Amino acid sequence: MQTRTLELGDAARIALRVYTPGAADVPPRASVVIGGAMGVRQAFYEPFARWLARQGLAVWTFDYRGSGDSRPGGTEASLRGFEADLFDWARDYEAVIDAAKAARPERPLYLLGHSLGAQLPGFLERPEQVDGLVSIAAGSGYWRENAPRLKRSVLYFWFVLVPLATRLWGYFPGRRLRKVGDLPRGVILQWRRWCLNPRYSVGAEGELAARSYERVRFPVLALSMTDDELMTLEGTQSLLGLYAAAPRAVQRIAPADVQAHRIGHFGFFREQFSLDLWPRLVDNLQRLAALTAPPAGGVTHTTA
Repeated sequence: MQTRTLELGDAARIALRVYTPGAADVPPRASVVIGGAMGVRQAFYEPFARWLARQGLAVWTFDYRGSGDSRPGGTEASLRGFEADLFDWARDYEAVIDAAKAARPERPLYLLGHSLGAQLPGFLERPEQVDGLVSIAAGSGYWRENAPRLKRSVLYFWFVLVPLATRLWGYFPGRRLRKVGDLPRGVILQWRRWCLNPRYSVGAEGELAARSYERVRFPVLALSMTDDELMTLEGTQSLLGLYAAAPRAVQRIAPADVQAHRIGHFGFFREQFSLDLWPRLVDNLQRLAALTAPPAGGVTHTTA
C-alpha cells in the first residue's frame, strides 16, 4: 500500500492510498476506485482493498476534502470556516479517477460506491473514463425512503440537530454527537436539502443535475441488503432511476444467503465476508459489461 496526496487546482489536498498486487511483473487486470460513504474514513475500507489487490486489482481509496486524512490541520482540527460542498466532493472523486486512469489507461476502471460513493458519480464531468459502478448499500437519501427505524428520528435530525449544531460550531460536529461524523458546513446543509426533496439531488439541484446523471452510460449494479438499517429497496431503486440512460440492475442480498446473522449498511466491508460476499463482488465486476438497459426505463433484478 502506498499513501499519496493529490494537489487540486483549488488548493485542496486529497489524501489517497493505492493498493497493488504483490507480483511486480504481473500488471493489474483492472483499476478500482472506492468511493466512501458519508463520514466514513478510507481506513475503514483497507481490509477489503488489500483483499481486492490480492485478486489482481489496483485499488484506490481516498478521503474527501475536509474529512479523514484530507482534513486540514489533522483529524482533530476544527472545520469552522472550511468551505466545501458535495459538488467539491464529486470533484475530489473525479480527481482520483483521473489519477487511476492515467496510471493504467489500457485497463478497465470500475467504481465501488458505498452509500454516498454511489450517488456522486452522477456528477462526474468525464464519465466516459469509467467502465462500471457497483453500488453497495446505496440509494436516494430522501427521508421518506429511509428504513423505518431511521425514519422515526430523521426529521429531528434535519430540522433541529443539524441546523442548531451547524450554527453553533460552524460545521457539523458529528463525532461529538455520535451522528455520521464531522462534516463541513456546506456538505451537511446541501445534503439536508437533498434528503428533504422527493427527487433527492436531482430535485434539489434542478435540470443541470438531471442532465449530469443522464450523461452516465456505464453500467450500474446495485447491491441491496435486506437488513440495511438505513436504506430501503425503494430508495435504491430511486437512485438507480436517476442514472436514466445507463444499463442498471439491483441485486438483493440477505444475511441468510451467506449464513450470517447480519450484514446491514456497513457489514459488506467486514473481513467476515471475505469468503463469500467479497468473491461475489469480483464476479459482479466481470459481469458488469453484460448488463443491458432495462425495459421501459425500469430496473432489472439479478441474482447473486
